[in-house]
Amino acid sequence: MIRRLRLYWFLGALCLLGAWACAGLPASASDTFNWNTNRNRVTADIKSTSLRDLLEQIASATGWQVFVEPETAHNVSAKFRDLAPGDALHLLLGDVNFALLPGTNAVSRLFVFRTSQELATQAIEPAKPRPERAAAKPIANELIVRLKPGAKIDELAKLLGAKVLGRIDSLNAYRLQFDDTSATGAARDQLAGNPDVASVDSNFAIQPPEGPQPVAAGAPPIQLQLKPPPDNGRIIVGLVDTAVQPLGNNLDQFLLKPVSVAGDVQLSSDSPTHGTAMAETLLRSLQSFTQGSTSVQILPVNVYPGGGAGDASTTTFDVANGIVQAVNGGAKIINLSLGSSSDSSFLQSVIQDVSKLNVSMFAAAGNQPVTTPYYPAAYPGVKAVTAIDNGQLAPYASRGSFVALGAPGNSIVPFGNMAYGVQGTSVSSAYTSGLAAGFLESSGGNVNKMESFLSSNFGVKITPKGP
Repeated sequence: MIRRLRLYWFLGALCLLGAWACAGLPASASDTFNWNTNRNRVTADIKSTSLRDLLEQIASATGWQVFVEPETAHNVSAKFRDLAPGDALHLLLGDVNFALLPGTNAVSRLFVFRTSQELATQAIEPAKPRPERAAAKPIANELIVRLKPGAKIDELAKLLGAKVLGRIDSLNAYRLQFDDTSATGAARDQLAGNPDVASVDSNFAIQPPEGPQPVAAGAPPIQLQLKPPPDNGRIIVGLVDTAVQPLGNNLDQFLLKPVSVAGDVQLSSDSPTHGTAMAETLLRSLQSFTQGSTSVQILPVNVYPGGGAGDASTTTFDVANGIVQAVNGGAKIINLSLGSSSDSSFLQSVIQDVSKLNVSMFAAAGNQPVTTPYYPAAYPGVKAVTAIDNGQLAPYASRGSFVALGAPGNSIVPFGNMAYGVQGTSVSSAYTSGLAAGFLESSGGNVNKMESFLSSNFGVKITPKGP
């Protein structure tokens, strides 16, 4: 039994690690703007962006009320690292004057002006939360077909004029591709009356999650020792994500041989993938919970073409296949730091089957402050995890009624000679999966106790107030 005092210490460790706030400028994908409010340090590498965009990002990152003198406008370019806010503002604002009035029992106010502070009367609204990627639409020329036992897909595909792109033979499930939309519609009509067909569903694209970005603040290296598994077996976490790169620092022993359901993986060594960041996050969570020694290991399951190094999307079929491969690899916990707004009956059915095997699944709840469902997090059998910032729901995080748990949404990942930050409910899910694995190991594999522990200490109940 873990005492409450130890839990508070653990939460404090996570919050210290998660004390990273990132405001990203929209001007250029190569621009960097990180305002670490807890450390009072700012890093920027801005080629050119408007003063208004910059002030919106400052308001969003700091929570300050920002006022500017009307018609004050110019383009901002600046490059510096790890400066105090006052010094950073001097470099960011250039020849524009400013006055920062700290608030003791009120919000601090920043006035930006050319002539006098009294003329800084135009309020700047904080930057809106980053827009969710467009809702996934069905792939126009694909279908997912599940056959009844004994039926053969190759014969059926030939009859339909389809190509078999993917197979999950253990489920009699197959991904079929057709020449065009009309051929897909005709095939769906034929399949509806075929006695060998158990179900037909559309296949949906799922965009890759946002990757880590360079930050100034580093994090201490993970100090985790791999110990022999207990008599009842090792706890394995299936990380269904982009591919995971070598972690270094003696951490690769915690990674089992990776599986890819989306073809060959060729990864760059220039920056970490999303999967690498989630693996690091999960291990750091384990370190805090287990005091630095665990037998838990991670099974990386790549579901993105190219390993997630580019912009290629995965599909609901491949995510389902990734879940199946994780279970076949012995996973008792599955982390799904991915998702979309598209509801797939096929993916839901696979999750329903897996949940009956006493496998716990955790998924990102989504990075939009809305109440609409986000899948696979919103499916029964999955614990949806949202992001918590300083004890409150993060402003960007989902607040749907399907959300079950909340955890820190920021993580810092060392990679090469740099530090990278990643923010979102993806991080929250990975933190929670690490907690679940650590508790499951300490409780002798008792899933009910683990889920009760998480619900008692990390459970959130959100009352929807509209989209």
